[in-house]
Amino acid sequence: MQVVQLQALNDFGEWRDKARALLAAGVAPEAVSWREPGGVAGLFEDAMQAHGNRPVGAVPPAFIELARQAILHADPERFALLYRLLWRLLADRGLIETASDPDLLRLTRMASAVRRDSHKMKAFVRFKAIVDDSGLERFAAWFEPEHYTLEATAPFFARRFDGMIWAIVTPYRSAYWDGESLAFGPGGQKSDVPQDDAVEGDWKTYFGSIFNPARLKVAMMKSEMPVKYWRNLPEAELIAPLIRGAREMEAAMIERATTQPPSRHLRHRERAAPAAADERAMASLADLRVAVEGCQRCPLYEQATQAVFGEGPETAEVMFVGEQPGDQEDLAGKPFIGPAGQVFDAALAKSGIDRGRVYVTNAVKHFKFEPRGKRRIHQRPDGGEIQACKFWLEHEIGLIKPKVIVALGATAAQSLLGRAVTIGKARGAPIPLDDGTLLFVTNHPSYLLRIPDAAGKAREQAKFEADLMQVRAAMAGGSGGG
Repeated sequence: MQVVQLQALNDFGEWRDKARALLAAGVAPEAVSWREPGGVAGLFEDAMQAHGNRPVGAVPPAFIELARQAILHADPERFALLYRLLWRLLADRGLIETASDPDLLRLTRMASAVRRDSHKMKAFVRFKAIVDDSGLERFAAWFEPEHYTLEATAPFFARRFDGMIWAIVTPYRSAYWDGESLAFGPGGQKSDVPQDDAVEGDWKTYFGSIFNPARLKVAMMKSEMPVKYWRNLPEAELIAPLIRGAREMEAAMIERATTQPPSRHLRHRERAAPAAADERAMASLADLRVAVEGCQRCPLYEQATQAVFGEGPETAEVMFVGEQPGDQEDLAGKPFIGPAGQVFDAALAKSGIDRGRVYVTNAVKHFKFEPRGKRRIHQRPDGGEIQACKFWLEHEIGLIKPKVIVALGATAAQSLLGRAVTIGKARGAPIPLDDGTLLFVTNHPSYLLRIPDAAGKAREQAKFEADLMQVRAAMAGGSGGG
């Protein structure tokens, strides 16, 4: 019996290389014992190295796709099953079409279970906020997947929460997103994630408020939200009392029914007058500033101190667009004067760009925050708020007519492009817009303030300054000057 020791629980590439070597040596499936990490050293490693990765035959692409999913399953027999089916497929490629074959059927079911497990992770991960003494907010979540699906599912969270710094801890592996790149490390335990969260109460309130007793179907609810996940869901403690009181709640809803118009209609009517005023002709930045100061296009105006309008010459050839005002900008009524503004000014100066020649503004004009004691903690604007404020940003662009626009961060890029953007993929080259304007995408300066280690901060600072040097070159090319 040949023993093959694997170093990873779910690395398809590693398994494929070992399988190729076994096939090259002509080792039959029944003569191989596959060992997960932590076992004894393989007795066949030297022989497999001698054969290398030379071609041993071709298998249907459908098997490769199935194998990539099934290898994430927790069944310890998955490696042997994959090798046995691979061995058989090399002799009969048509086997992949035989749905009743026991090996193929078992592998298909394993792949299906893996997909379900990944879906449940997307649905039931609950992040908890962690705020350090400097006010930096991070998020962490504990999750217990049935299978080894974290590495395959984590990119979803990187796309969905690209503006957050977060970690997901599972018993076998951990994932960490720093706002730019995704990294993996050892697993942990539930106690590694703080149990107290300032927003958990709000989430429970929200869950209770959307509960509709008239549509309650307990069996279907449990099929979508299996009971085994409840112990890690903050809202789970509400489920039992909500189910018990469903009949009474339904009767109360019927009694409260009125002929009043829907709340969305009332909100629309309340905003109709301000929105109509927004549509009037605004021939200058001064006119636009006055209009923005009275903006009620989204609820953010209710808590902010004031709207923060852009700053710079109306003839500026370059416009920098940030996310939203911060705490100090909200109080002063000027953009980019806080810690991020200081980083921004220093980088501009180092890159040879005169801030007095550029126009600086934000995609969202009011400060969105969550009160934490005496502090106001920044919250990222959502898609509706970005879209509501796009009205003002488009007017600014129309009045200034810049030749170059620089999106500082993902929110600004989303507002300007109309879609979610990953900074790492979008930076480095200008994006031509429909009107001929060049759009550059880079990090928001506040990102540099959130990087904990000096080496990482220096590396990202250099990238940011390199992006600004590209902007300076574009300015020179468009204006004939430096």
